[in-house]
Amino acid sequence: MFGKCCACFFLVLETMGFILSTGLCVCSCVPFSMASGGEEPPTPHRHTNRLAQERSPYLLQHAHNPVDWYPWGQEAFDKAKAEDKPIFLSGEFESFEDEEIGRILSDNFVCIKVDREERPDVDKVYMTFVQATSGGGGWPMSVWLTPDLKPFIGGTYFPPRDQARRPGLKTVLSRILEQWQNNRSALESSGQRIIAALRQGTAITAEPGAAVPLAPDVAQRCFQQLVQSYEEEYGGFRDAPKFPSPVNLMFLLSFYTVSRSSSEGAEALQMALHTLRMMALGGFHRYSTDSSWHVPHFEKMLYDQAQLAVAYITASQVSGETFFADVAKDILQYVSRDLSNKSGGFYSAEDADSVPASGGPEKQLLPDMVEGASGSTSLADIFMHHYGVKEQGNVAPEQDPHGELRGQNVLIVRYSPELTAAHFGVSVKRLGELLATARAKMAEVRKSRPRPHLDTKMLASWNGLMLSAYARVGSALGDEALLERAVQAANFLKEHLWDPSRQTMLRSCYRGDQMEVEQVSPPIPGFLDDYAFVICGLLDLYEATFQTSWLEWAEELQLRQDTLFWDSQGYGYFCSDLSDPTLPLSLKEDQDGAEPSANSVSAWNLLRLSHVTGRQEWVQRCQQLLTAFSERLSSVPIALPEMVRALMAQHHTLKQVLMLCDGASDSFLRSRLPSLSALCPPEDSGAARALVCQDFTCSLPLTDPLELRTLLLDGTPPLQT
Repeated sequence: MFGKCCACFFLVLETMGFILSTGLCVCSCVPFSMASGGEEPPTPHRHTNRLAQERSPYLLQHAHNPVDWYPWGQEAFDKAKAEDKPIFLSGEFESFEDEEIGRILSDNFVCIKVDREERPDVDKVYMTFVQATSGGGGWPMSVWLTPDLKPFIGGTYFPPRDQARRPGLKTVLSRILEQWQNNRSALESSGQRIIAALRQGTAITAEPGAAVPLAPDVAQRCFQQLVQSYEEEYGGFRDAPKFPSPVNLMFLLSFYTVSRSSSEGAEALQMALHTLRMMALGGFHRYSTDSSWHVPHFEKMLYDQAQLAVAYITASQVSGETFFADVAKDILQYVSRDLSNKSGGFYSAEDADSVPASGGPEKQLLPDMVEGASGSTSLADIFMHHYGVKEQGNVAPEQDPHGELRGQNVLIVRYSPELTAAHFGVSVKRLGELLATARAKMAEVRKSRPRPHLDTKMLASWNGLMLSAYARVGSALGDEALLERAVQAANFLKEHLWDPSRQTMLRSCYRGDQMEVEQVSPPIPGFLDDYAFVICGLLDLYEATFQTSWLEWAEELQLRQDTLFWDSQGYGYFCSDLSDPTLPLSLKEDQDGAEPSANSVSAWNLLRLSHVTGRQEWVQRCQQLLTAFSERLSSVPIALPEMVRALMAQHHTLKQVLMLCDGASDSFLRSRLPSLSALCPPEDSGAARALVCQDFTCSLPLTDPLELRTLLLDGTPPLQT
């Protein structure tokens, strides 16, 4: 079908946050097809259930199943009690399009669908039950509950019908109904015993007499555990699938900063920078299906983009390489373009799948000949060489088990700019211009094609992570536009996800049909990560702008978090409000995974807030939190690299750099830190100066930025009290 001078391929390009996805022929001899942009008229639905009234994109996907779905809430609970029916919670998509299964479910169970991102508390509790009873976990989750919300049977995926040794959902439902009718008391008592055992087995508490573990020992063990799982050729940890794991990279960068003179510190830096470079060549998605960051799972999560932006700007600050700063800035450019609401909030994700395009006009792309290049070279030749495009496709069969990318190309940077420029006899600067032109043309083509589904849910926690990203990148680069975007995000959080009358963070809000921000009724109260991540974002924004209003709100939120989630007996924070009667378990997250655990972030927040507000009780609370997780930190610190960073900061003692005194003697900072009055007279109008303080002892005033840098890096003791 195609001549030898042409390569037609499925193009997925995201170099430093720039994402493209389209089917193209980059040659001058054969045209290619583009989407016409037309849309098919909507097909009438045979079924509609209560989920059609929800705002969650995930729940709306199930609004037309032949199942009488309810959202998680009191209406469903009341129905289960009134009709004395067991509850079926969540499950797999394909089974619920089956008419017969839909009738069995609707007639015999109260069926509840949960968006795990809206209600992480529900997901964590019942997933813990599934893991304990089935020996494994994962999504989708299927759990059967009594009318009073006690689980008694759980599992993961059930196909609609029996498959080999795996029973189908229809068979499972039949057996559960039989047991419910004939052996109900045994089911209920078994479930109660399991919950009691889980309550004891999942408890995270400070043992009597326990102390905070020694930070150097914990950090060293965490480093060694990461070394053992590190993959040297392409970076990252463990073999495929590979996840970005920003928490690991941030730990390695922190480990280097306190061990710069050691060989282990140098190794930690090399591991982090090499991984960041390799990931940038292939792009940033939820995970890579292979070890070389080439073929991703084409889903882009807001929390990944936020943490990666912070990791890349931190790498730039540590290494001095502008490459990493450029990556961080380009990630935020993608977020601003494709994941931003006009209100200032950020959407949750772009899905892996999009509607295939077909038909439309023919067009040629990238046929231009490049003047000055060696031989007869087109823009397509340079683009295809640099990004590894092959006529037969560049995706190996083992990377494509379902055959979806057969004969296609997934772009990845295969050569350095210097090598590609030398290959075609052009300068590196000229190459950059040519590739930028090609990407711009690709972007225009992509606009005409169906985009992946956009999850327009806006979560407080993930918006807090992205607030941190804009504040930190903007501050490091001195980029006023990024800082202004950070301020917009903070204003969005305060306007749409903060209930001042009840002093409560809200979990989520949604994009309405007219692009306005909508809220469900009743709103979902915020969880621990909503408070912790937003507080962290506000502290980053305060440090970037010196606007004390953000610090004041951070302090207010921390006080509220302490009231709602703190465990005064065993220390640490519970993930959800203990007063919620619908959950049979109260859990504390003990793993920094795709997102940092809220307890890890809270340890950082308490430490930072204690230094800028003078609240010494928060120093003690940070120590108590770390003590509660001491066993986990001592034995498997690789599970909590973000908390290990907080432990390291607590051990080495944070330094305060006083660069701005906020005016009047009754201002916020002066009211919290009276010593500021002696350090910064209210009428001082002299040159900008900084004081570096540690353990309430400060240096002489500094006016030279290089002197400040030297003092911070070499740790010279402060000179005056």
